Amino acid sequence: MESAAEVEKGIAPIKEQFLTTKEKFHALLDSGRPGQKSEDADPEQKSEDADPDSGEPEQKSEDADPDSGEPEQKRIRLDSGGAPEEPDKKEKKRMRGQNKSRPRMKPQSYEGRRLCPSIIQERDTKCFFGDKCRFLHDVSEYMRSKAEDLGEQCYLFNTFGKCQYGVSCRFAKAHTSAEMKNLVNADLYKPCGDREPVRNHLDKDLQRRLRKKQVSFAGAEAFLKTISRGKKPEELRDAGHPQDTQESAAPPVKTVGPITDADIIKLRPCEKKQVDFRDKLYLAPLTTCGNLPFRRVCKRFGADVTCGEMAMCTNLLQGQASEWALLKRHASEDLFGVQLEGCFPDTMTRCAELLNQNIDVDFVDINSGCPIDLVYKKGGGCGLMTRTTKFEQIVRGMNSVLDVPLTVKIRTGVQQNCNVAHKLIPEMKKWGVSLITLHGRSREQRYTKSADWDYIDTCAKLAAPVPLFGNGDILSYEDAMKARETGVSGIMLARGALIKPWLFTEIKESRHWDISSGERLDVLRDFSNFGLEHWGSDTQGVEKTRSFLLEWLSFLCRYIPVGLLERVPQKINERPPFYMGRDYLESLMASQHVGDWIQISEMLLGPVPKNFSFLPKHKANAYK
Repeated sequence: MESAAEVEKGIAPIKEQFLTTKEKFHALLDSGRPGQKSEDADPEQKSEDADPDSGEPEQKSEDADPDSGEPEQKRIRLDSGGAPEEPDKKEKKRMRGQNKSRPRMKPQSYEGRRLCPSIIQERDTKCFFGDKCRFLHDVSEYMRSKAEDLGEQCYLFNTFGKCQYGVSCRFAKAHTSAEMKNLVNADLYKPCGDREPVRNHLDKDLQRRLRKKQVSFAGAEAFLKTISRGKKPEELRDAGHPQDTQESAAPPVKTVGPITDADIIKLRPCEKKQVDFRDKLYLAPLTTCGNLPFRRVCKRFGADVTCGEMAMCTNLLQGQASEWALLKRHASEDLFGVQLEGCFPDTMTRCAELLNQNIDVDFVDINSGCPIDLVYKKGGGCGLMTRTTKFEQIVRGMNSVLDVPLTVKIRTGVQQNCNVAHKLIPEMKKWGVSLITLHGRSREQRYTKSADWDYIDTCAKLAAPVPLFGNGDILSYEDAMKARETGVSGIMLARGALIKPWLFTEIKESRHWDISSGERLDVLRDFSNFGLEHWGSDTQGVEKTRSFLLEWLSFLCRYIPVGLLERVPQKINERPPFYMGRDYLESLMASQHVGDWIQISEMLLGPVPKNFSFLPKHKANAYK
């Protein structure tokens, strides 16, 4: 018997006994909510008053016709085809796709008065700013205004033996004395004292020199001079690798200790660090959601290669702390790279030299596949694929100053029916890239069409012997097996890893994992703990962790448990219908309503502040 879900194209097929209606689905979720008010229990009222994508109430139109079921403005168009009056844009405008104008609530705004760091860290010296300090110095006064603790156990204290957030921690009862002093578990703290779990921090002195433009870029300047002299492209190959070592420039920075060959002689391309990318599972660099805690979750499930979020080279050169934070690397990331975005050879080459000297990475990736307008209109991202001269200068320039492999991520092209990747790949082999990753869609297609794996196969043959990774539409080990039947050297996972991070395990073990709702909640709990470790366990850190958790939940809700599917596996472009899970938590995790995502976050991070607001970055407007 054919299920009702298969009648409509693009709907995931779910066993008939689990299918339900929108009203019954929301009624089930409302019945399990703690402290649910009676006037909020009507599912029809909820579905009409709230935008399921934004989570904010939408004003009802006073002109709605109860008989037609359509708002007045739409009914006029349906009945007479006449042009309606211009509605109030603030009330009627519904954002589509990305929430570009969403309100941004800073995490620190959830706490009225904050305690001075000198008091939190119990420093021996007084606050540098003295009476001019904008933070509180009276612990008693701070404790009177501090929000209630979220739990009895502090993850940081239990893991490392000390919580650096002291009394400001939202789990402070676990590690503060009656005198409001921070406690230390010596048995745990000593072994962890010398360990540095996160690397690639921005040094304050380097930040100051970057802002004052006092950093030397000798290697980049040498290459850029060859461009200004008008050298032919084939002559650029050896511009950054002079063969005559007697004329090599002096080291750009002062060294401490004996001078080694590496200080004087530039590495030749064949002597650079080599990375074996073949047959690896590569977690794509994912903006916003591909943060360090999420990458740690994926590493636990078997990701081989990880990469930081896309970083703008101009912001890195200006010493912006928020941009440098995207380069941080956890100790568990054994094969890690960073992705740079830029559109000019000078900034990209200088940025590559800066990172080469100051951070620890295994490779550097050039983003030439980003489709968003902000990047593309400046000539970056996909725009580089149409600016081959600049693209070549960027690749050759970065290669001349890097001691690690340089990789490139591209799309099939810009226009939907005009692929250009097959023309670029033979050229990129000459330019010296170590790995090419190809997303099987053009910029215009975004994610609306299926990835073209036949074209990826063609490009993989052209790229040989340079490894080429394929990317697009992989949500199960069966999808991965089909992808491996092409000529690709490996697979990159992006949306599939966001929807089900245990996909790495499924691929390596060649099985479908019917993961329970409790196991999925444990995954979210691990992410929350990693977030508290990375962003902090004070109010600011808790709410920052919550915001990134909610962004991730906007993808996780698309997953359909294996045991509910009528046909396995789930396809990435099939949207789930309304269905009842095997327990309440499984149903809650299937909700596409922001209010339900917040309820899940409250299970892990406690209740949200009174002034809390959240709009997801990506609206799932493919769903009804």
